[in-house]
Amino acid sequence: MFRCPLPRKSLKALPMTDSVISYHPDAALRLLRPGRLAGLQDALEAARDATLNDVELWQSGESVPPERQPLDAGFIQWPEELLADLQANRGESLIARLETTGSRLRQLADSLVVLGIGGSYMGMRAMFEALRPACWNELSRSERDSAPRLYFDGWNVDSDRQHELLSLLERRAVAGPDAAAGRTAIISISKSGGTLEPAVAFRAFRDFVERRFPGMDRDLIVPVTGESGRLRSLAEAAGYRDVYSIPDGIGGRFSVLTAVGLLPAVTAGLNIRALLQGAAALTDHFRRAPFEQNVVLQFVAVCHAFEADHGMNCRVLSTWGSRLEAVGLWYDQLLSESLGKHERGATPLTVVNTRDLHSRGQQHQEGRRDKLITNLLPGPPVLAPLTVAAHRLDQDRLNQLAGTTLPRILEAAISGTNQAYADAGRPTADLLLPGLSEHSLGQLFQMLMLATVVEGRLVGTNPYGQPGVEAYKKNMQANLGIQ
Repeated sequence: MFRCPLPRKSLKALPMTDSVISYHPDAALRLLRPGRLAGLQDALEAARDATLNDVELWQSGESVPPERQPLDAGFIQWPEELLADLQANRGESLIARLETTGSRLRQLADSLVVLGIGGSYMGMRAMFEALRPACWNELSRSERDSAPRLYFDGWNVDSDRQHELLSLLERRAVAGPDAAAGRTAIISISKSGGTLEPAVAFRAFRDFVERRFPGMDRDLIVPVTGESGRLRSLAEAAGYRDVYSIPDGIGGRFSVLTAVGLLPAVTAGLNIRALLQGAAALTDHFRRAPFEQNVVLQFVAVCHAFEADHGMNCRVLSTWGSRLEAVGLWYDQLLSESLGKHERGATPLTVVNTRDLHSRGQQHQEGRRDKLITNLLPGPPVLAPLTVAAHRLDQDRLNQLAGTTLPRILEAAISGTNQAYADAGRPTADLLLPGLSEHSLGQLFQMLMLATVVEGRLVGTNPYGQPGVEAYKKNMQANLGIQ
């Protein structure tokens, strides 16, 4: 078991007493030859050094060697920099300004639409689904503590879906200074502003806000974009009250802990300080912990060993319970875009159990031996556990489970599934969160981003940039006759 020790200072304001992420690969290690991970130690420590040296090179402003381009290592230090900025500048810090904007949007509107595609929205969607009730948008404004209903668009080209959302917001819309319950705010996220899907969506939702809430668009619309580009130019022309920048040196899939994820998160009432504290603590652990205790390095070692030695190039992230599925989808993009180059790279697959044991479980148990399964476990439930009730009609024979909690049933399913895979010689490892919170998600995001970069450096693939994504964009624009 590999546990990430966290500085006590970062836990001061947090309610959890054991706020650490841990990695348990014991079942998988039985299928590797003895000493295999130890044999990777030197190479992985060198990859860690290279990853940290990337930060120094990026910060130095020196010329980046061609083999290191592009270099988007800014995400590594970013959480620590934001927390230091808060300590030094208080109300003028970026965190404080984001919190102020989020508070203002909560007061002005009861619906929030986040527009973005890929890394511009997937991290926030992961936070929302993990930390907010599944029925969030059905709760009353008071039950949501005045935080808005949350919707995502601009991540696809789907006329019917966008039409349905706009129609819903139209029905809710009520003009007037005291009509926050009917208003909609927009956060439009795009580093360049040139990606067609969110740009087209922004035009539609911008038109809606301008038409239904005349004179309020400057307050209700907040772009998050690069220092230059089409969205920046549009924001300046429109005179929006707040515009936030996506930092240079942080690519889209690594941007969840920038304003890209932080502004929607704080508007939804999430604790972005705890999120950043978790990420910063994980970075410190990655930097200092020895190989045998380093969560990031051990995770990479296991993944790499099974791919290199056993050809297991399908990595299954098995999320237990429904709250972490969107985290898995966020990781799918992270791994695919970072390492899927030069006809190499593992294929990620997110499943939700026990749901997908009734679909993919057969293949994982008896199909090709090309899969390493990592169980992403959420820890104890957020709410009081439900129990199976006794009933006078026992034809379903569930009275034998009367008084048993649902978490206990889930625990039995996890243990039983792992045992079934072990009996069949299928490798599994457990990645355990101490619970679902902003702090633990901050750790998880940072751990997976660092692990992806380290693996890229280990195998000689630049984990930054995604040149393959540009091909479809160019063809799409050519087919439409636009530039």
